[in-house]
Amino acid sequence: MNIALLIIIVVAIVLAIVGGMNTALSWLLWVALIVGVIALIAFLLRVVRGGRA
Repeated sequence: MNIALLIIIVVAIVLAIVGGMNTALSWLLWVALIVGVIALIAFLLRVVRGGRA
């Protein structure tokens, strides 16, 4: 897995945790979801293309 993709996934998880703990920062949850979806799409594209994107 690409190191940049791994960093994106970690950031998405951290933002999801922070967003879930504080309702005043609920927008972070949306940011985490969007970043997570982007990371998932990038990962799926790498798998479909044989790991060499």
